[in-house]
Amino acid sequence: MDCIFCSIAAGRVPAEIVYSGNRVLAFLDVNPIHPGHVLIIPKRHSRDLTELPEEVLGELMLATQTVAAGLVHSLDLQGFNLFSNNGAIAGQSVFHFHLHVTPRYPQDNIRFVHGTKEYGPGEMAAVGERIRQAIRDNVSSKEQ
Repeated sequence: MDCIFCSIAAGRVPAEIVYSGNRVLAFLDVNPIHPGHVLIIPKRHSRDLTELPEEVLGELMLATQTVAAGLVHSLDLQGFNLFSNNGAIAGQSVFHFHLHVTPRYPQDNIRFVHGTKEYGPGEMAAVGERIRQAIRDNVSSKEQ
């Protein structure tokens, strides 16, 4: 496997590391939206959020909170964004799960543009039931 983030986690590729835990690593993005843009990754390869092992999720979110607080205090931020692209259609370009923490500044002209839609009659309930059923199926398959 030729994964740049696995190579960074293994120390084979240099990176500006800002946080390292047992199972996660955080480093500055080489193509930042703003200086201080950090990527937080699991040290072991997981393609996307759905493949992350449960034991990594908690540590990853605690690391995200720690890094975000470090950004806020060190860069005197009023806010930041968290986001993750999962799958090519969502804009994922490195297929190793990563969470972006991006500083925000007044008048930085960054916009996450999206159009909203409306559900038709009964459509919201039907979609909700499909999701609940998939969640139930997934939970029961993990218990077996």
